[in-house]
Amino acid sequence: MRSRKPLVVGNWKMNGDRASGERLLSALVKGVDAALGARVGVAVCPPYPYLEQARAALEGAPIELGAQDVSSFDNGAYTGEVSATMLLDFGCRWAIVGHSERRALFGDDDEAVVAKAGRALEHGLGVIVCVGETLDEREGELTETVLARQVGALKAIGSKADAQRFVVAYEPVWAIGTGRTASPEQAQSAHAFIRARLADAGFAAATNTRILYGGSVKPANAESLFAMPDIDGGLIGGAALSADDFIAIARAAANAQG
Repeated sequence: MRSRKPLVVGNWKMNGDRASGERLLSALVKGVDAALGARVGVAVCPPYPYLEQARAALEGAPIELGAQDVSSFDNGAYTGEVSATMLLDFGCRWAIVGHSERRALFGDDDEAVVAKAGRALEHGLGVIVCVGETLDEREGELTETVLARQVGALKAIGSKADAQRFVVAYEPVWAIGTGRTASPEQAQSAHAFIRARLADAGFAAATNTRILYGGSVKPANAESLFAMPDIDGGLIGGAALSADDFIAIARAAANAQG
């Protein structure tokens, strides 16, 4: 049995409305019982407008609440931003930072990702830092170069991070929402590399840091991915919008723990 408790996080992205959210949350509360919650950490990250709805629905359930991003600034004159303290006020335990869509579409570079993660950790908000390569970078045999750069940038926040509130998610960009998935062996190689680079960057808890896989995880492939020794759960996109699929993935992560 591995010492790291697996974690499965649902990233709803910019999907849903109040009605669909209510149905999904209700089904998750029914399907993730205390027994499952004891074996695997479960969290969901809905869009900002639905955080209060989710907080109320999840009260008392073994499911944590997270946000899809967080500002690098504290409260102040930053129109459109949402601070770590605001997220904590809504009961959030996690924030995703550096998701490939944020990097590609909104210009979140390594410096911005580190600033956001550092600000969240300063306030006691857990972070899930996303790293990963594009298809061109993988085909150019640059996967390790890209990961080394992205993980190396995190050195600046190594002293603020602990294994309970700091998580890394490896998401091969070419496998997100495409139906393509890295093989378990490809994913394991990247995860092992990331863990080694965390240690090189001065993360004392690198051995105990959870590294999630994110890239078209489904019930059909979850078990084989989570069986790999350095894959500690998943950051789930499309499948997180189906309660049955998401719960099945969470059970696969729990079963992989042994």
